[in-house]
Amino acid sequence: MPPPPPHRRLGMHENVKVPVAKNIIFALKLVWQTDKKLLICSFLNMSADMIFSVFLQNILFLKVLLGIIDSKGDFREFVKNLVLFLVLSVIVKGINWSANYIRQASTKKVLKGLNNKVFKKAIELDVSCYEDPEFYDKYQRATQILAWGLFVSVCDNISSIVAGVISLCLVIGTVTTIDPMYLLFLVPVGLVFIIETFKSKLVYKRDREMTTNNRIKAYVQRTVFLKEFSKDMRTSNIFAVLMERFKAAIDSNMIILKKYGIKLFIYSMISSLFSDFIPTIGTYALAGYQFVYTNKMTVSAFSVVLSSINAVQEATMRVAGSFEMLSQSAFYFQNLRDFFDYEPKIKSGNETCGEFESLEFRNVSFRYPSAKKNSLNNVSFKINKGETVALVGVNGAGKSTIVKLLLRFYDTTEGEILYNGKNIKEYELSSLRNSYGAVFQDYRNFAVSVFENILCHECTEGEKAAAQKALEQSGIWEKISSLPKGGDTVLTKEFEEDGTGLSGGENQKVSVARLFAKDFQFAVLDEPSSALDPIAEYKMYQSLIEVTKGKTVLYISHRLSSAVLSDKIIVIGDGTVLEAGSHKELMENGGEYCRMFTLQASSYNRDKEDGENGKD
Repeated sequence: MPPPPPHRRLGMHENVKVPVAKNIIFALKLVWQTDKKLLICSFLNMSADMIFSVFLQNILFLKVLLGIIDSKGDFREFVKNLVLFLVLSVIVKGINWSANYIRQASTKKVLKGLNNKVFKKAIELDVSCYEDPEFYDKYQRATQILAWGLFVSVCDNISSIVAGVISLCLVIGTVTTIDPMYLLFLVPVGLVFIIETFKSKLVYKRDREMTTNNRIKAYVQRTVFLKEFSKDMRTSNIFAVLMERFKAAIDSNMIILKKYGIKLFIYSMISSLFSDFIPTIGTYALAGYQFVYTNKMTVSAFSVVLSSINAVQEATMRVAGSFEMLSQSAFYFQNLRDFFDYEPKIKSGNETCGEFESLEFRNVSFRYPSAKKNSLNNVSFKINKGETVALVGVNGAGKSTIVKLLLRFYDTTEGEILYNGKNIKEYELSSLRNSYGAVFQDYRNFAVSVFENILCHECTEGEKAAAQKALEQSGIWEKISSLPKGGDTVLTKEFEEDGTGLSGGENQKVSVARLFAKDFQFAVLDEPSSALDPIAEYKMYQSLIEVTKGKTVLYISHRLSSAVLSDKIIVIGDGTVLEAGSHKELMENGGEYCRMFTLQASSYNRDKEDGENGKD
C-alpha cells in the first residue's frame, strides 16, 4: 500500500505564520495563572547555574586569582578569595536544590491544571468535531504539548535565555576591559538566533506534516491491544491490513524526514560556523598575536580571554538551543491557542425547558458537513406529552440523525425543531439535554464501578439502592450481584485486576439502567435492544413500559417489536417520512411498514419452527 498522498495531509501547503512572542506570552500566562512558582523556580535555578558556571567560575574567579599571582600578591588574599568562591558555590547549590525541589511539586500542579483546562474545553466542543479528521489532528497537536511537557520546557527555556543573556553581557563586559577588538569576533553570534528561528519553522512544518501519519500509527498501536478487536484480529486478515496502514504511515514519515533533512543539516552547519568556528579561530588568533608578538597581554589576561571565548560559546549554544526550542514551542502553542479559541457552532440559548408538552419537527432537512447529499429531507412530525412513538426504518434511513438533531448535537440545515412550541435553539443546552433520558445504539460504559456507570457520579451508600433498582429493572442485577464486589465492581480489567468484562448484551442492559435511574420527561431510546436476543428484548420493553408510564417515549429501531406497543408509528425511509399512524392503521394501509412487519414476522416464525424441529 503506497503512503498517503502528501496533498491530502492537513496543512501540507499552508504558509505557516505564527506570532512567536505572542504565543510564548500566552504559554507563560497559563503557567503563571496555574502556579507561578514553576516559572520563578525555573528562573532562579537557571540564573544561579549559568551566571555561576559561565561568569563567576570561568571568568571572574580566574581573573582575580591570576591577577593576584601576576602581581605577586599576598597568599592570604588568595585564600580569602578561594573561601569566598567556596561560599558562593554552596549558596548556588542550595538555590539549585531548593528550586528543583519546589519545581517537582509545581510541575505536577501545572500539568494537572492545564490537563483539566484541555479536558473542559474538549467537553464543550460540538459533537461534529469528533467526526472531523481535521479536528482530531488539531486536538492531537494540542494534547501533545502536555504529553511532551512543553509548558515546563518553555519556563526552562525562557529562564535559560534570560540567564544566558545576563551571563553573556557580564563575560563580554570583562573581555572589553582587556581589548574591545574581541567584540568583532562575537558579532556573528547574533546571527545564530536568526538562523535558529528559520530552523524552528522547518522543524514545526515537518512535525505538522507528520501529524496524520502519527495518528494512524497511534490508532494501530492502540487497536492491537484492545479487547473488543482481539477476536476479529485472530479470525480475519484485518491485522495484515492494519499493518500495511502502519507501514505506509512510517514510509510517509520517512519521505517527510528526508524532505526536510538536508535543509535542517545546512542550517545546523551555518549555525555552528557563526557560533563556534569564527569566534574561536578569531579570538585565538588575536590573543596569540598579542601575547607572542606585541607583549600587550599578560598571562592572566591571555588565560581570561581564552576562557571567555569558551564561556561565550557555552552560553551562546545554551541560549541558541533554548531559543530554538522556544521558537518550536511557539508553533505548537499556536495549536493550543486555536484549540482554546474554537467557538462551538451550537450556541446555547437562554430559556429553561419547562415541563414537556410537545416536540415538533417542522420541514426539517439536514446534511452532514462533509456529505454530498441530505440525510433528512423535509421531515415533519409531532410528538405530544404522554405519547409512545416508534420511529422505524431500515439501517441508514436517518433515524439516528433525528436523535442527534433533537439533542442539538447538530443544528438543522433547513426547517426548525420546536420544544413546547419554541425553537430548541432558544433553550439552554444543558436544560434541553437534561430534559431527555437517552439510550444510544452505540452505547458506552466506562472504566468505573457499575454503580458509578448508572448514576454518573461517585455514589454514597444511600444512592446505591437507587442504582440497584435501575439494574433490576434493566434485567442485569442478577449478573452484577454475582460479581465479587457486586455493584462496586469496576467494568473492564484495564485498571483493576478484580474488574470485570461484560458481554455486549449485558453492557447494553447496564447502559439502559442509566435511563431507569434518571428523572426525565422524555425518553429517547435509539436501538436500546440491538445487542439483545428476542426474549431479553421483550423483557426489556416490558420494563421500559413500566418505567416510562405517564412519560413521553420515542423508540427508534429497525426491529418492530416495540412498534406494536406504541401509540404512533413514524416510518422513515431515505431521509423522509414515508407514512405515520398506529400499528393497525399502517397494517391496513399495506405500505412500507406492513411489508417490513410481514418480513420480520415470517423470519421470526421460521426461527421458531427451526427451534421446534431441533435445529440450532
